[in-house]
Amino acid sequence: MVKINAFQLFVLVVLFEMGSAILVGLGMDAKQDGWIGILIGMGGGVLLFLVYHRLYQFYPDLPLTGYTQKILGKWMGGVLSFIYIIYFIYVAARVLRDFGELLTATIYTDTPLFIINTLMILTIIYGVQKGFEVIARTGEIFFIIVYFLAIVGMLLITFSGLIHLEYLRPVLENGWKPIIKLVLGQTLTFPFGEMIVFTMFLPLIAEPQKAKRVCLVGMILSGINIAFTSAINVATLGGELFSRSPYPLLATISKIELADFIERLDVTFMLYLVIGCFFKIILYYYAAVTGATEMFGFKDHRKIGFPIGLIILFASVTIASNYTEHISEGLKVVTVYLHWPLQIIIPCLLLVISYFRNRKKKGTT
Repeated sequence: MVKINAFQLFVLVVLFEMGSAILVGLGMDAKQDGWIGILIGMGGGVLLFLVYHRLYQFYPDLPLTGYTQKILGKWMGGVLSFIYIIYFIYVAARVLRDFGELLTATIYTDTPLFIINTLMILTIIYGVQKGFEVIARTGEIFFIIVYFLAIVGMLLITFSGLIHLEYLRPVLENGWKPIIKLVLGQTLTFPFGEMIVFTMFLPLIAEPQKAKRVCLVGMILSGINIAFTSAINVATLGGELFSRSPYPLLATISKIELADFIERLDVTFMLYLVIGCFFKIILYYYAAVTGATEMFGFKDHRKIGFPIGLIILFASVTIASNYTEHISEGLKVVTVYLHWPLQIIIPCLLLVISYFRNRKKKGTT
């Protein structure tokens, strides 16, 4: 059986959580208070993960799609497992669309979206075919690269004199309402509630006693990173420009000018874009492949990996007719009708049922 160590799990959590959240300007609806909404969302996400981890403790050898059938019975649990598999495929397609849209809107303006997405999904299919251990080892390498880029970028932004801390004031200018709206409508579910995908991978950790601590530290670190990036974007661009910019981090990096020759560093943003989206997509993709392999009785996940990859590719170009529709659907429809039920409501109900079932078992023994 595939096994990964605690550090590899930590790396995957950080890369997954940061993923596309840093790219799309999380928290922009609250302007200069966005970083507060991100940190509160992180706190809610930590509580949610405790629910996921408790379910893992009840069924340490089973992924989410396995213990739903133990809890709800084969028929109802099987239907719910299938829904989660479709959910993982759908979110992977959404992230792939994010990736393609950003590249076609910035540097590959004459390249069709389908071509960009095809190149990315072929690389991801190759990674999935190689297995989860290879994905985890690759994460260790890119974790170092991402943090190197982040440190260099922060130093360049600082020395370029772009940071204006006065843009972060006044704090709570419009009260708590925009922040609460941001948390409930966005930051709780994206990216922190997306830790639901790791319910498929927790049984693969070689040191299960470390899973809880490792995942929580990874979530907190990535949450602080996302909040810090949001604050830097606001301090550089100002609240109004930050809230109107489709890609605030790109706008921030584009402003870097140092010593009359260090400029046009958009390539560092694009490099992070590829790395962040790669890990976000591949983990959702692998979760779907793992669930489908178990559910349909395949002996080798590679038999079903390629067809699911094609589904993700074609879904990514057909889920919306344009970028505006794609973003609107993601914020208004997906959060309410998919994220909240599948990340929050159903896992909490599963935990309640599991608790009573296990208490009954203990009572009869």
